[in-house]
Amino acid sequence: MTAASGDGSGGHPAAVPVLRDIEQHWPVSGRPRKSKGVFVVLRTDRVRMPGGDLARRDVLEHPGAVAVVALDDAGQVLLIRQYRHPAGHLLWEIPAGLRDVPGEPARATGERELREETGYAARTWHVLTDCYTSPGISTERVTVFLARELTEVPDPERGPPLRHEEAHLQPAWVPLDRAVQLFLAGELHNGVTAVGILAAYAARRGGFAALREAGAG
Repeated sequence: MTAASGDGSGGHPAAVPVLRDIEQHWPVSGRPRKSKGVFVVLRTDRVRMPGGDLARRDVLEHPGAVAVVALDDAGQVLLIRQYRHPAGHLLWEIPAGLRDVPGEPARATGERELREETGYAARTWHVLTDCYTSPGISTERVTVFLARELTEVPDPERGPPLRHEEAHLQPAWVPLDRAVQLFLAGELHNGVTAVGILAAYAARRGGFAALREAGAG
């Protein structure tokens, strides 16, 4: 007996589409309303749908960010606990930061954030993944790096003193397998950290050979 094709036709299976995100911009009517915050801009666009009707869509303009999965020789990932006011939580996260320095390459931003927030530098850098954190409302795109061959940075070379929430960071080394379990158990909740941890866990099975090289900082 022949198995059902799953396409509802009883014939050949439907062709698999090309699974790759592509850039596209639907037309916007008129001038958007804008409200500027400290780091972001909120605007409301009137987007023309393919059928011709208009729909209002809120857009949070974000400069983008980087995040770093720092993995030591023992297979432990470096997490930091940081207060996040919008979430009302102390969250365990991988080091991360805004791309708020004009012209700074993403890897250089990652190197700076890793150094300033944790006191570590890395010799080997790869891109784990890059993702839109909330594409239904925000332009934020985050590049997540894998950093290995770690060395400690002397305090005078770490950079300016940390301020505000970052002055109260708490570090912890966690086995990668344990970090995965904590997310699956609902104990950890930072989205970018989940993406980075799970990507590193998957990439490790192939010895990280499939990862993209990170551009020079």
